[in-house]
Amino acid sequence: MTVLHELSELRSQALAELASAASADQLERWRIRYLGTKGQVRAVMNRLKEVPRQLKPQFGQAANQLKDALQGAYEARLAETSSRQQAGGARAADVTLPGQTPRIGHVHVMTQTIQELCDIFGRMGFEVVYGPEVEDERHNFDALNIPRSHVARDELNNFYINPRAMLRSQTSTVQIRVMENQQPPVRIISAGRVYRPDTVDAMHSFMFHQVEGLYVDEGVSMADLKTTLDQFCKAYFGLDIQTRFRPSYFPFTEPSAEVDILFRNEDGSTRWLELGGCGMVHPNVLAAVGYDAEEHTGFAFGLGIERMVMRRHNIPDIRLLYEGDARFVRQF
Repeated sequence: MTVLHELSELRSQALAELASAASADQLERWRIRYLGTKGQVRAVMNRLKEVPRQLKPQFGQAANQLKDALQGAYEARLAETSSRQQAGGARAADVTLPGQTPRIGHVHVMTQTIQELCDIFGRMGFEVVYGPEVEDERHNFDALNIPRSHVARDELNNFYINPRAMLRSQTSTVQIRVMENQQPPVRIISAGRVYRPDTVDAMHSFMFHQVEGLYVDEGVSMADLKTTLDQFCKAYFGLDIQTRFRPSYFPFTEPSAEVDILFRNEDGSTRWLELGGCGMVHPNVLAAVGYDAEEHTGFAFGLGIERMVMRRHNIPDIRLLYEGDARFVRQF
């Protein structure tokens, strides 16, 4: 019997024994016998020095093929046995034990808040609409009465994708898109992400959320705006909340105001927190979408959703909302 024939016989014998191994213990004994440091494959390798010179290349190649074949067959058999045992273990589970509740996803506090805001304004008669996050300058600036020279259009204050497209810096863009395609009365809100290159800290982020509201009809007044926002704040924060409106300036509203809410701290002190901007829709904005400013008036507002979430749930740092920590998310 030649040495090459001996390798063939060893391979057949080893594979036959491997096929009959049915447990982890049997597989381990097989591995030690054939693939271990003192196993038969190692012994075959050590015989290379005894093989005639003319047969050494053939023997070395055949020995390596033997080792690779047995190693691959062992790993495949081990995986097959483990899978079968796991399946058998699952079938043999004790059905009398209490079940294990599967871990499922959790609705993020920001999503919960947006749904609640839409529900509150929906009860006031506002329709929820959506718009693209990638905008052009007409919808983000021109139609909102923001002139070319305004600092808000500076490249350092926006995320421009190219000279004609940018990530929207405000949800007011949705107002323009709705008014371009709908005649008054218009009563809509839009909640979504906006982008500005702010320095990230505890209170600021380059991406945040706004809820934008618009109401255009005949005879809409500043009193309607103040009543709407006051009722919203009481519905969201509680009936004891106080609001105030401070004169301000925005290119797309005239007159304009900032709306604040009064909060009481744990030590009993109080302070005002800015919630967002609002005002009567500027006649230039109405004209930009083809509305008759002599016949129709309207109000608009934009509120920061993160500020509402942080104040309501006592969250000290805006970055906690976007770190993806499941322990934080499951608190709400």
